[in-house]
Amino acid sequence: MLTTLRRIVLEFSQNAELDSALHRMVEQIKETMKTDCCSIYLADHLKQHFLLVASDGLAERSLGQTTIGFTEGLVGLVGQREEPLNIANAQNHPQFIHAPEVEEDEFNAFLGTPIIHRRKVLGILSIQQKHARYFNENEEAFLVTLSAQLAASLANAEASVLITEQDSNRHLKKALHGVAGSSGVTIGEMFVVYPAVSLSTVSLKRTKSPELELQLFEEAVAKTITDFDFMTNKLQGIIAENFLDIFDMYKQLLDNANISKEVSEKIRTGWTAESALKQIIDGYVVQFEALEDQYLRERASDIRDLGDRLLLNLKKLNINEQELPKEFILVAEEVTASMLAQYQHQGLKGVVSLHGSNNSHAAILARALGVPAIMGIEKIPLGQLHQKACIVDGYSGELFVQPNETLLREYQHLITEEILLADKVKTVAKLPAITKDGHEIELQLNAGLSSGFEHSKNSGAEGIGLYRTEIPFMNRSCFPSESEQTQLYQQVLSAFPNQTVTMRTLDVGGDKSLPYFPINEDNPFLGWRGIRITLDHPEIFLLQVRAMLRANVGQGNLQIMLPMISSTLEVEEATRLINQAYYELSTELDFTGDEKLLRPKIGIMIEVPGIIYQLPELAIKVDFFSVGSNDLTQYLLAVDRNNARVSGLYDSYHPAVLRALNQIAEQSSRACIPLSLCGELASEPAGALLLLAMGYDTLSMNAHNIAKIKWVIRHVDFTAVKMMLAHVLTISTSKQVHSYLNEQLEQFGLGGFVRAGM
Repeated sequence: MLTTLRRIVLEFSQNAELDSALHRMVEQIKETMKTDCCSIYLADHLKQHFLLVASDGLAERSLGQTTIGFTEGLVGLVGQREEPLNIANAQNHPQFIHAPEVEEDEFNAFLGTPIIHRRKVLGILSIQQKHARYFNENEEAFLVTLSAQLAASLANAEASVLITEQDSNRHLKKALHGVAGSSGVTIGEMFVVYPAVSLSTVSLKRTKSPELELQLFEEAVAKTITDFDFMTNKLQGIIAENFLDIFDMYKQLLDNANISKEVSEKIRTGWTAESALKQIIDGYVVQFEALEDQYLRERASDIRDLGDRLLLNLKKLNINEQELPKEFILVAEEVTASMLAQYQHQGLKGVVSLHGSNNSHAAILARALGVPAIMGIEKIPLGQLHQKACIVDGYSGELFVQPNETLLREYQHLITEEILLADKVKTVAKLPAITKDGHEIELQLNAGLSSGFEHSKNSGAEGIGLYRTEIPFMNRSCFPSESEQTQLYQQVLSAFPNQTVTMRTLDVGGDKSLPYFPINEDNPFLGWRGIRITLDHPEIFLLQVRAMLRANVGQGNLQIMLPMISSTLEVEEATRLINQAYYELSTELDFTGDEKLLRPKIGIMIEVPGIIYQLPELAIKVDFFSVGSNDLTQYLLAVDRNNARVSGLYDSYHPAVLRALNQIAEQSSRACIPLSLCGELASEPAGALLLLAMGYDTLSMNAHNIAKIKWVIRHVDFTAVKMMLAHVLTISTSKQVHSYLNEQLEQFGLGGFVRAGM
């Protein structure tokens, strides 16, 4: 039975035509289960009914015609109860509906089971038999198992069919769903782009002329570096300089210490340049894609993009200028940063990528360009999207294909409102984040993009609240030296003179393995990671801390933050090592003028829920607390927000999360210790106001959100926000919290942020 079940599901998922797949499926089920009839009904949630779409046993003329309301008949009852219904004599059941057109008078036994995907009933699968009897446990188990396995395949198939339906039915308002990659809304025509070359098509070959292959590869590297310089020049003056670090990272990966050297060594062993490139790039991609951390896993896309660019130049191909619409939405299997650089000046209005997440460099660059983007859209053939009109909602991650006039008017109104809001928001970028009644809060940056850092000189940020140090470690084939780290940290610290820069010590481990320091664990999120790994390897920790302290000489704005703290002992040991590094350098360095070695403030990240109950003891040992709200939320709710199956359960406004954040603030206040928060909650208007009311001193976020949050804070009274918080803490469900906060934003005169999705 298991083999048969797999065969049915596999054949269904591989069939490009939904109607054909459904008809073949009911035939197979009827034959396998030796019943007299098998049928499938699909749910139409707009019209609130099930439509008979395929059957082997019911009248053929009824297919696509017969509908059953969500509250009607046995099919409706299965949908309502969301569980199997097994009846020996269906026609005697009080909810049985006689439908002459389906010709089912001779059928008595009925077994129906719902097809459910992400808590939504997609349809009903039923079998019937003339002989009155209850279907046995094995038959019921088979049908339930089949329905569960079909759910995801059916959801993907329906997404594909939706495009075709909306071509002919302008009244549909269904959306394709993805991940919100860059905020904003845009309307336009989709333009699908396919890669000119791909390493996936390269076959491995040997060469008898390695020197010639080396020369070809060196020429390709030089041309690729020129390409990235050209892309950088095209973007200069359009976005903040440090967003261009993406292309600097690409070039650094080509230096002799990394990919370029490894490919050259592979060529010398007898492989062609293309074959060597494929092997090295594929190796890096596999390493990055194996990581659990979504932000770092997205670097695989950058490596693949770099490899394809090198292959393009190895083949000496030129990307032909395509005839583009005057304005367009860029669509691709995987939109990359270099694609955005190539198309941004040619009328780019939005981005839709079938793969990727909001942590990809493409998404980050889209945010820097102010281009709405949806990543990881539902699986669908690209050809069905080309040159079709659409609405890209970068706030909700929804893509509307061939939208009707009503929907177009609704979104055009949102776009107009968004433009007006954006113009207003820009006026406060350089002003302090202070409420109307005089309560002030600091807004800082989350940074650490590629080898540099993500910030904007014009963002109005007051320093860096979180600098991630992992990325320079990831983009290498060995641990960076003390001098290399020192040089990098000096660049960051000097960019914010007289403003605090908080550097988080290396946060890698089971979920963020380094290519040269692999870690394999069954449960990486709860494994050897963060401070646990660096305390077990003090040589790594000391080297990094020494580099930070050296970089701080002449700057004096460094703070050090310890990640993944779960006990006071970890803080004591880390502090001991930091002191050791300080005293070592005190005797090693010779200072000139007013330069001196400073001992920076030390803080911890509150990410592990258990640490909330040790804050009084920890407050004595450190100088500040910083909440990592994204991880804290995941751990509190036991939800991986990057897992599509459960991401809907991840909610920063869950009452448990808000109460935990408030408890942290209360304990920090009693201990008189500075408290900050870095996470998505800080960059949302409602979230920022709640954190302000709780008593957080600093909020840290991406550069493009600074001005928006300043505008919100400058247009409220602190006393009113405190009252709002008091009520929120009494609410018991996330849905009620969202509803109440939207109402409050309207009352504060900030309803535009709600309506525009900001």
